[in-house]
Amino acid sequence: MDIATVSNATGALFFALLGLLILPGWRGQLLNSLLLASCVLSVALFASLAYYYQSEQALVSLASLRLVEALRDGAWCSFLLALLRAGRMPAAGAAVVLFLPLLAFVGIRFVGAGGDLQASSGTESTFFLCLAIAGLVLIEQLYRNTRAGHRWAIKFLCLGVGGIFAYDFYMYADALLLNRIDADLWHARAAINACAVPLVAIAAARNRQWKLELFVSRQIVFHGAALAAAGAYLTLMAATGYYIRAYGGTWGGALQVVFLFGAVLVLLLLLFSTQVRAQIKVFLGKHFFVNKYEYREEWLKFTNTLSQDAGDIHAIRERVIEAIAEIIHSRGGLLWLRDERGGYRPVSGWNLKLPAAAEEPGDSPLAVLLRHKGWVVNLDEYRRDPGHYDDILLPGWLDGIGQAWLIVPLLLGNDLLGFLVLTRPQVVLSFNWEDSDLLKTVGRQTAIHLALLETTDALSQARQFEAFNRLSAFVVHDLKNVVAQLSLIGDNASRHQDNPEFVADAFQTVGAAVARMNRMLANLRQGHVEDAGLTRVDLAGVASEVIARRSKGKPVPVITRGDGELFVWANRDKLSSVIEHLVQNAQEATSADGRIELRLKREADSVVLDIEDTGCGMDTEFIRTRLFRPFDTTKGNAGMGIGVFESREIVRGLGGEVSVDSTPGRGTTFRVRLPPAAVDQFAAP
Repeated sequence: MDIATVSNATGALFFALLGLLILPGWRGQLLNSLLLASCVLSVALFASLAYYYQSEQALVSLASLRLVEALRDGAWCSFLLALLRAGRMPAAGAAVVLFLPLLAFVGIRFVGAGGDLQASSGTESTFFLCLAIAGLVLIEQLYRNTRAGHRWAIKFLCLGVGGIFAYDFYMYADALLLNRIDADLWHARAAINACAVPLVAIAAARNRQWKLELFVSRQIVFHGAALAAAGAYLTLMAATGYYIRAYGGTWGGALQVVFLFGAVLVLLLLLFSTQVRAQIKVFLGKHFFVNKYEYREEWLKFTNTLSQDAGDIHAIRERVIEAIAEIIHSRGGLLWLRDERGGYRPVSGWNLKLPAAAEEPGDSPLAVLLRHKGWVVNLDEYRRDPGHYDDILLPGWLDGIGQAWLIVPLLLGNDLLGFLVLTRPQVVLSFNWEDSDLLKTVGRQTAIHLALLETTDALSQARQFEAFNRLSAFVVHDLKNVVAQLSLIGDNASRHQDNPEFVADAFQTVGAAVARMNRMLANLRQGHVEDAGLTRVDLAGVASEVIARRSKGKPVPVITRGDGELFVWANRDKLSSVIEHLVQNAQEATSADGRIELRLKREADSVVLDIEDTGCGMDTEFIRTRLFRPFDTTKGNAGMGIGVFESREIVRGLGGEVSVDSTPGRGTTFRVRLPPAAVDQFAAP
């Protein structure tokens, strides 16, 4: 198979592929029809030439091949003229341009009737040279009359089709001088035309007004580009290795092996490099596609990530951050969600550590902007032009997040459920309206997912409380029976205390009651206390009573009292149970030779009780995810995991708050902060 056959077969194949890509979107439009006609005529020309050079027999007359060539050039010129007329070319004008080559060819048809395709008379060369010049003029006019901002859409078309006409101009100008077409130029022509096909395809994809509905998968382009680059790299390395072997002397063979091994190793490192892959995707998306993203692929990947089973709620939150960060190739992110008081606090991070003191009030300028505008805040743009974001003052904790780049709102309807802070991507890329719209859309989808997740978690807790309440009903029933039995003994004691049988029966009843109580305590560590009204309570007095009751345990707690009144509004029994539970936990976490100290003090707007121990301590992750979570205990069957949760809820019900500061191996400090009770205040009903 000679070069002429291969070249023409390649040209026919490339134009056939372009025609197959265009054909599904064909609806009879002028631009679509002219481009499809150009492809069909190119396939007919090059396929016929390939068959001719392979079999040395022509399917049609050589004059007919010249006619097909003329019609093909005319179709390209008509397509360019239609573009130049903005797609409104009259049918008569189109007909003149299409059939002008045919009419002109009638006068020269006998010139191409000879037996040699490369033979060319002066008239024939002049005719095709004029067609090439006409095509180049149309290309120049099209590019010149297109606004500068829109030239990116037609530049590949101008390069591709312009290259076809420029090559024809050179070939026929040479033929006009020598009265014969150069063999090398003629044989290479089809391959040169094939090189223009990808450029035309890119232009068609960028110009949706052509209505071609051309689609090329980004994955195919990415993997094809990667494969082509790898092939070119290996070819270059092989050539270099051959040069080293040929001119390396006695060391040539060994040096070639070392060089080729290193080259393959470098190639593997590049192929598996996340940053290199991201840079290739950005380059291909920027230069070969109209849209920056292939939305079908991005949405399927995002949905698949969210729908994966990750176990607990914290792992799901991390996966949510990762799913959004991967869209823009971000290297890390943090998630803020709304808490019970309407503020926003960091709850999860991906490749980033949660910042300290990074809570954002619900009425802060940032929260208001995200809630009302729904904008994605680009921190680089904010630094350049704060006025674009209404000159809001961003929170100071953002400075502590290295490489912070974007703030993405998570909107649930018109409500702000939370927001994400994403870091800079692995590669340098521009951020435009397309990125912003995509992030806002996935942000809303994420908000729905997180809201459903929170609702499911709350429902799970509600079911656990329901089970707890059912268990409490059985406990109350057993307690009523025990009280009834003990009351009966008390009622009869004065009359039958000297009766040995009564005494024996009484002991038996008490033993049964103790056994029943022990069984209840094994299933339910703490009882239910009915709500009661609030009274003005001395916090120091309550703490002293708790210490007296817990003094039998080790280590024995000590109390330190500051100046000022320490009165609060509370239910005395509930407040006592809160302090006793925290002291009991401290004793259980501290060795007998340790220290537990209760410190009371008065601040400007609160009464503070610190319960400090030197016990085993807790890590930050445990405090954040498990300490205040109901029905989550580290004591096994000895606890139900509701003590600390219930203590916090009691304190919050009084308008206070419970906070924790702990270090593993050094101890823990629980701080109970309550609003003070003035003498002239009245208890809440």
